[in-house]
Amino acid sequence: MIKDSEVFKIGKLIKPHGIKGEISFAFENDVFDRVDCPYLICSIDGILVPFFIEEYRFKGKETALITFEDIDDEEKARRMSGLDVYFPRKYYEEETDEDIEYSWNFFIGFSVTDKIAGKLGVIEDIDDKTINTLFLIKDREDEHIIPATEDFIEKIDAKKKMIYLNLPEGLI
Repeated sequence: MIKDSEVFKIGKLIKPHGIKGEISFAFENDVFDRVDCPYLICSIDGILVPFFIEEYRFKGKETALITFEDIDDEEKARRMSGLDVYFPRKYYEEETDEDIEYSWNFFIGFSVTDKIAGKLGVIEDIDDKTINTLFLIKDREDEHIIPATEDFIEKIDAKKKMIYLNLPEGLI
């Protein structure tokens, strides 16, 4: 069984495209194109289910048309409409490229340490409903809401699931 901590959200399946099972996929992170992984994971009734990719093609900067194995007609594709799409962390973390661009959702479950304040807690959620994306960080007693910006990030250790920040004085 796939656990929430083993994946991160990269997009959403929108609607069928044509009659042969192709689905419009709105993505926030094109990791599925950059990292060699044979499947994507969809959340169906709270259960994370892998779907093997047959093929995909880009339709725009943030949209692709994707075909999964055994999804071979419009009705099957329609049943997948609206599903959230996730990518397995283990494939992403194997990448050694220093120039990897992470989506903010990738950091859910990471521990956060500030240069001055020390350990702040674990990122429980990402709030991207406003102009400024925010990390929602929880510790046993404390909750912190911190802007998710590259300006504050000093180091990312994806293997240890750690983010090291250098926050401005008075932000905490």
